[in-house]
Amino acid sequence: MTAELVRGQNHTLPQTRLEIRVSAGSPVVAGATLGDENGTVRGVEWIAHPGAHRLPGLEVSRQAAAGHRLAVDLEALPDEVHRVTVLLALPTGVGGPTRFGATAAPFVAVTGLDGTEIATFTLTGLDAESAVSALELYRRQGAWKVRAVGQGYAAGLAEMLADQGLAGAAELAASIQEAVARSLARSVAPPPPRTPEGDRVRHASGPSDPHPETAPQPQPTAHPPTVHQPTAPQSATHPPTAPQPQVPAHPSAVPQPAAPAHPPTGTGPGTPTAPAAPTAGGPINYAHPRRQHAAPPPPPPAAPPAEPGQAPQPVAGDATGWSMDERLYNQIWGMFEDLARAAAAYRSAVDFAESRMGQELDRSLSDPRNRIGGTGDRAREEARAKRDELIARAREVLDRDLAQLAAEAAVVEPALSAAYAGWDNPVWHAHRIPMELPMALRIGDLHLPERTDLRIPLLVRLPLERGIWVDSGRTASEAAALMDTDRLRRLAMETAVLHAARLLAVYPPGEFSVHVIDPAGSAAGSLAPLVDAGVLAGPPAAGPGGVASVLAHLTRRVDLVQMAVRAGAADALPPDLDTGEQLLVVNDFPHGFDDRAVTQLRYLADEGPSVGVHLLMVADREDASAYGPVLDPLWRSLLRITPVADNHLADPWVGHAWTYEPPATPPGSRVLEQVLAAVTAARRAAGH
Repeated sequence: MTAELVRGQNHTLPQTRLEIRVSAGSPVVAGATLGDENGTVRGVEWIAHPGAHRLPGLEVSRQAAAGHRLAVDLEALPDEVHRVTVLLALPTGVGGPTRFGATAAPFVAVTGLDGTEIATFTLTGLDAESAVSALELYRRQGAWKVRAVGQGYAAGLAEMLADQGLAGAAELAASIQEAVARSLARSVAPPPPRTPEGDRVRHASGPSDPHPETAPQPQPTAHPPTVHQPTAPQSATHPPTAPQPQVPAHPSAVPQPAAPAHPPTGTGPGTPTAPAAPTAGGPINYAHPRRQHAAPPPPPPAAPPAEPGQAPQPVAGDATGWSMDERLYNQIWGMFEDLARAAAAYRSAVDFAESRMGQELDRSLSDPRNRIGGTGDRAREEARAKRDELIARAREVLDRDLAQLAAEAAVVEPALSAAYAGWDNPVWHAHRIPMELPMALRIGDLHLPERTDLRIPLLVRLPLERGIWVDSGRTASEAAALMDTDRLRRLAMETAVLHAARLLAVYPPGEFSVHVIDPAGSAAGSLAPLVDAGVLAGPPAAGPGGVASVLAHLTRRVDLVQMAVRAGAADALPPDLDTGEQLLVVNDFPHGFDDRAVTQLRYLADEGPSVGVHLLMVADREDASAYGPVLDPLWRSLLRITPVADNHLADPWVGHAWTYEPPATPPGSRVLEQVLAAVTAARRAAGH
């Protein structure tokens, strides 16, 4: 039976290998400190945080998120440790809430590895605090207990660490927040929170924890076939889980929990809502035309249930949603999460097996009598055999999961619409420009080293919620470092052109415009498909004058639309103002940019997405190093991708480093020209 704790109450822990699950109304930083018998933290090496996420017996998340799972193995802690304190803090400098009183009360649960709750605690009564000691696990007379703490700190993480006796608390707090900011800059934005009705469904046919001794797993493996648990907790006492923020979301995208336009409780994932008709003098309505205020219908009947002990046959669109578009979107994100958690469980199992072998060897060889003769050799052989057995069992589970996901990917990929499909998918050869906007767009593929041929489509919501930066620098990755500079920059611009073409192909005619800034004209060859097709809003802008003209035009549009929205005066907009979505492609930044132009670009990156102006930059960060740290917020606000394969993106659940594969058309194919010709024909037919 779960113990629902109140502040100051304690409860005995029946086991020593645990998970601590955190749910919060907005993204938080989760960490843990180790304390001695007096509760003192002896140094930075006794603190697990995003910059140093793993200690013996303890592992925390490497990024800010609204949902965390901390892995704890109390038996693996050093003997001097008598207390583990779980800390929560709000990230700074990312535009989110600055005090817990402005968010839903955080909820913390101590569970077994099978997910069974042992004790829960809801941190109510917080107001001005920006950091809080949530709970502590402590050792008393040889037994471990959990105590609900809920001690808040208005001065934040530094004050909380100093209160535990840590010297240099302010410096460590600053480094933790910097690590969180770096993680936000490279993290893939998660999908909107899913309700139980909106989660994808899998038919359970076996236990989800076949080997209880595998490891202290930070994320439970998604063992197909299992029921994928909903993100939002079921109990009314559990606050809903929310995704990690990136930059202010476009109002036409599904609203994030921190945004003011949060959908009512029970809204399905990405479920569109029908916008109210704009009234005279009212605000411009950028709401997605298909959003609904109700739970989506269940998925259509799937394949017949599998025989006992057999994995179910995968079916494309087996998640819930209002349309096949939405069902496939939810299914792909479910596959992404399943693969992340399965790999996390396997890696944690390997770490645990290695740690256990080391502990057994230390105990055996601590006796001098075992250091000579056959006793020591036998101890080493037995420890290695036990390690190999644990790793083999974990690999067996992982291989089963990977095989199921690979079978699912083989079924899903051919069923994808053009917006979700790769350029080599035949669907592009029969593509027609749609009359309504799809939910998302594919911008590449992701894979992990455990199985490189299992690719997960990287989908971003439409309209874009943050800009994109195609990194053309040679120091961006090992593959880039081996490539000629000119070729790398050409590949980067070609990647940007493919993204722009895909956006043009999935937007209804006349609702999306592309502007290009190419100050030196160096990208003329790469831009030729867009220029020849006549799909650009104007010729690529060249020279300082061209840069200033395009930036002034888009900055004016952002200013006017923002003022109209705030004043509720949509009818006061100039008749020549294009209120459709706008994409600005910038090549060779900062060449041709003066200080004013740089300021305008930062303004567009920050404020543009909220009113339909989006940024696609092709740049080498080193080229802009003369500006110093003033441009750091610009880089962090953009989703960084590369023109060559690189393992720099992190998932929003576990924080794995995923290898990103950029989009590419098949060699010799003319699919890009065919798609752009279809865009031109659709515009002419619509009178644009």
